[in-house]
Amino acid sequence: MDDDGDVCTWAPDPDADPAALTFTFGGVPPVVQVRPGTLLRTWTLDCFAGRVRSADDLPSQVCDPRQLNPQTGPWFVEGARPGDTLAVHFVSITPRESWGVSSTVPFFGSLTATPTTAMLHAALPERTWIYAIDTAAGVVRYEARDTAFTAELPLDPMHGTVGVAPALGEVRSSLAPGDWGGNMDTPEMRAGVTCYLPVNVEGALLCFGDGHARQGEGETCGVAVECAMDTVAIVDVVPLAATGRPTAWPRLESDDFLMTTGSARPLEDAFRIAHQQMVLWVAELTGQSELDAYQLVSQVALTPIANVVDTNYTVVAKVPKAVLGGATAMTGVHGRLRARAAASRAPGRG
Repeated sequence: MDDDGDVCTWAPDPDADPAALTFTFGGVPPVVQVRPGTLLRTWTLDCFAGRVRSADDLPSQVCDPRQLNPQTGPWFVEGARPGDTLAVHFVSITPRESWGVSSTVPFFGSLTATPTTAMLHAALPERTWIYAIDTAAGVVRYEARDTAFTAELPLDPMHGTVGVAPALGEVRSSLAPGDWGGNMDTPEMRAGVTCYLPVNVEGALLCFGDGHARQGEGETCGVAVECAMDTVAIVDVVPLAATGRPTAWPRLESDDFLMTTGSARPLEDAFRIAHQQMVLWVAELTGQSELDAYQLVSQVALTPIANVVDTNYTVVAKVPKAVLGGATAMTGVHGRLRARAAASRAPGRG
């Protein structure tokens, strides 16, 4: 680790035994302790921990199912206490390699039987697709397996999994999303966005991983264009005393939108959580009654579906900041971290 007080460089050992990586939120000791405001420079493995590298590699044959979706971390953030909110601003998310991978996995995905949606039909064929990633051109190149069809898709890097240790000492798989964050799989988790997470334990114990070069909303087949990522992020703490109430579910803020998330099954309950959280947030920020905020959100909200394949489904509610009368969320931490990010990219800065 290289830590000069406001920059921390730490990443997993690429030659480490996969069993030594982090596959849960909670139950894992921190790897690094950092101060609020620290700029993190790191990298993350893909969801297959690098084991799927060609179209001939099938996940069910080359992967240990206990070692899927490795996370980088946990980071212990000094001063983060239960009730506070952890702010994670993604400065940059860049594919580490010139390729990514997707696949179909037996009895996993939204258009197949699963262990909880039991049917009598056989599994869909397991297949792997390799994508060329051209970072300079900003494209991901799709090639069909059964025909000569190709397409250039916009590169849109994101982290499928961002979260903290859950409350009550619980330990949750990195394959699952919930109120601690986790495997939400929302394409909104891209560079320039700040993610707000509830602090449930001392130090928060932040992890993230599951890099996607791009992903359609819903992650329909269950696997995005998975790839290792080079990531720069800034962490900060919004104290409970500054907001007056804990953050119940993960929230996001971009320059133009406020976003709330809900993760549950059935899908409509994930929708309800996301929209209930948005109504409460809008009422708090604007001083409106909850019923008035409910009316406003009903008329302006966008609702991208993040995933319909994970242990819980995730839905995002988005409201444009322009309709909120100049209200400032989370004491303005998004703007401050954006400025810190810009300063870190200035000429002469490492």
